[in-house]
This record gives sequence, C-alpha cells and structure tokens, in this order.
Amino acid sequence: MNRPMSRHRPPARTPEQELDLKPGQSLGLLRALHILTREGRINQDSRRKLKQVYHLWGFVEKCLQSRLEAMGQGPGCLTVVDHGAGKSYLGFIIYDLFFKGRLDRADAPIQGQIWSIETRSELVERAQGLAHELGFTGMSFLPLSVQDAIQSPELPARIDVVTALHACDTATDDAIAFGLAKQAQFMVLVPCCQAELAACLRQDKALALARTPLAELWRHPLHTREVGSQLTNVLRCLYLESQGYRVTVTELVGWEHSLKNELILAEYTGQRKHSARERLLALLETFGLSALAQTRYPAQ
Repeated sequence: MNRPMSRHRPPARTPEQELDLKPGQSLGLLRALHILTREGRINQDSRRKLKQVYHLWGFVEKCLQSRLEAMGQGPGCLTVVDHGAGKSYLGFIIYDLFFKGRLDRADAPIQGQIWSIETRSELVERAQGLAHELGFTGMSFLPLSVQDAIQSPELPARIDVVTALHACDTATDDAIAFGLAKQAQFMVLVPCCQAELAACLRQDKALALARTPLAELWRHPLHTREVGSQLTNVLRCLYLESQGYRVTVTELVGWEHSLKNELILAEYTGQRKHSARERLLALLETFGLSALAQTRYPAQ
C-alpha cells in the first residue's frame, strides 16, 4: 500500500524575519518610532526609511567594532555623535543594536554614549522622553547647532564616531568641522541638498570658465544643481584627505530608494595629503570659490 508523500511545511517565519529586521532589533522601539504600526505592520515608506538606516548602520557597526577592539579590555567610553538627528532614528537604532546590553551595563568595562544633536527643541524633547521610557540611559539629546556643539561643555573633547544622515546643504560641512575639532576616528556622512556651490555657479562666479565649453555644465538649472552637488562632495573628500583621513565614497542604498545616496566614509590615519590640499585650492580657484578656503576648508 502506497503511503502518501509527507509534505514538510517550512518553519513559520518570525515577525523579525517577515519584516527583514536586524537580529536583536526591538519591535517595541520600532513601534515607538512609528516605523511599525501597533499591529506590527510596516508601510512602504517606512520600509524604505528603515532600509536606508539599516544600510548606514552596517557601516557604522564596523566603525564601532573597530574602536571597541582598539580599546581592548577598557576602561573607557565609546562615543558617537549624530548631527542633524531629526527624530533620532539612527541614534536609537545604533543604541538598540550595539550599545544595549553590551555597553550600558553598570559593570561593563567599556561604557557607551550617544549624543543626538538637533536644533528643533520639540524633536529633542520627544526623543528624550522616548529614551527615558525605553531605559536607554546612554543616550543624550542636545538642542544645539553644530557650531555650538563644538564649544559645548556637555560633549567630550574627543569623539569616536561622527554621523550625519541627510544633513542639508552646509550642515554636512559643519559636521566635518565638528569631527575635525573633536579628533573623530571615523566620520560617516550622507550629504543632502548641496545648494551653496550651485548658487555660486548660477551667479557666474566661475569667471575663468565662463568663456570655455565647461560652462555648459551648469547652463541649465538642473545641470547646475547636479554639478554643484558633485563639486561639493569632491571638495569635502579632498578636505578630509588633506586633514589626515582615508576616504571611501560609495552608495548608501539603491538609487530606487533615495536620490540622496552618496555615502562618504572617513577614517583618521594621521597621514595628511598635501597633494589633496593643493588640488582642493586649485579647484576652488578654478571655480571662483577661493573665499571658501578659509571659511569652509581651513587648514587645521
């Protein structure tokens, strides 16, 4: 008598697997951040946002692990500052996935502290309340500009990792200035809305190129914006290299998820590249932007 073939059902997927969450990710945190609904569902916009944060987290995790290994058995404190934090999604997820249970125990030889910097006081107050509810004692929220944060006594003299996700226009430059002032070992930056240089190009400041075919690169407004954005990030990378950082530029996620997709990773090596400084100054002169040499890109 032939027995019917047994059909093995695949094991049921957990909610974390269904949502493609990172191991150890708190569903309660994602609900509190309104990324998940109370029923544990996620809409397409939230999924896209979480995907971007997770991709950035993958790079930040390597930086944190590197610093943790360098600190050895401790004692010490692993420090992160997130600029333009908004609702502090990134800071909360870093704390949840890396700091919680590892660096926030009273007996841990190495402690951890994350500061989220955001100028909008209502977002700071909301994030403070959420951190208190969750017991994330190693998170702090400061209603400061980046410039004020450099001088703030509430922040230590040195920071291990500086992050800035979609910091608009010159806010990324401010985050770089903060990282340099705080001797950051790593900077993880995703620039956004680089409008400053595009405005300069529109005002015909690149006089040296005005009568050359290169001026066609910014004749149309759309091209002006894109060229300005590209030039801005090239200058930032050269500046970081001139200040002793090894720089890698890559994509954050696929272009279908975000048009602001360029990720700048900088690791301090102490080897300042004089050639990078010379090329930076040459580009500034060529595009009629030499005044920025002392305001945006000063030699440290």
